Amino acid sequence: MKNYLVTIAYDGTDYHGWQVQPNGITVQQTVQDAVEKILGKRENIIGCSRTDAGVHANEFCFNMRTHKDIIPFRFVGGMNAVLPDDIAVKNCQEVDIDFHARYDCKGKEYVYKIWNSPSRNPFCEGRYLHYKKKIDASFLNEQAQQIVGKHDFSSFCASKSSVEDTVRTVEYFSVSSSEEEVIFKVKADGFLYNMVRIMIGTLLEVSEGKIPADTIGDIIESKSREKAGRTVPPYGLYLNKVFYYIGN
Repeated sequence: MKNYLVTIAYDGTDYHGWQVQPNGITVQQTVQDAVEKILGKRENIIGCSRTDAGVHANEFCFNMRTHKDIIPFRFVGGMNAVLPDDIAVKNCQEVDIDFHARYDCKGKEYVYKIWNSPSRNPFCEGRYLHYKKKIDASFLNEQAQQIVGKHDFSSFCASKSSVEDTVRTVEYFSVSSSEEEVIFKVKADGFLYNMVRIMIGTLLEVSEGKIPADTIGDIIESKSREKAGRTVPPYGLYLNKVFYYIGN
């Protein structure tokens, strides 16, 4: 048996997230269907994360253990020939048999995209949050630095989450702009359920004056979801990069 690490990208608009579920088509299900067509067997694939419905991925990784002989570049080509246009395989490489895409992940980087203009951009529909009020990216970048570091992020976790350990380490958080585009970028060793979307919503409420400036640290210390801002929509969110100690 061999183990392969596969990197994909996908537009999550038409999927109910990554993980297989009974009430809708998911990315994992669609990828498994393609694997079955290529290998003639429905192999189990282990994803690096669970993305929600509507969330996109510029880079998503899964590992697959199989008794089938795989030539990586041919597997990539074959998968791309049978997958729908909104999912693409970028790379395939053999890894140690014990490698696990989720548990061996050392960190993830997410980006959130906002189209910051009074007018909608039809080319950004379903891929950016349209936000009309002017955003001062430099100001929000300063505010976001309160998030960086090792903290208990209970305040930035969806209330229905059952996770017990809510401590995470955020390596960096940046907010930048270019004309009408505002990009939020954050890297951490892990993320709680809806954590990034709540952090973005909190920063937007700081921008709007609904949450006082320089109080994000206090919100973190409160460990109260009610103190943080709203949860922004999923369609502006992208899993941008996944970090391992195997060369990527």
